[in-house]
Amino acid sequence: MPGITREEVAHLARLARLELKGEELDHFAGQLDDIIGAVARVSEVADQDVPPTSHPLPLTNVMRTDEVRPSLTPAQALSGAPAQEQQRFKVPQILGED
Repeated sequence: MPGITREEVAHLARLARLELKGEELDHFAGQLDDIIGAVARVSEVADQDVPPTSHPLPLTNVMRTDEVRPSLTPAQALSGAPAQEQQRFKVPQILGED
């Protein structure tokens, strides 16, 4: 594969509305060539025998299943509350909304 030329870098710079100096064109041409080469190598690594994955390690669900268990009644839960209203904790208004 041919390398990235100064003219191609200058064209990309114009498209991106970047003003590059001559030495920057040479510098970026080499860097872009290295990047494109690295991407090409990654493309070569993928093999037909390797199934696509969304994560490199197997994931398992660590959540337990929901089970109904005995718990506090609303009256028990609100028994220590300083104020309550309609089976809810009543707190001072802080946002100035109704």
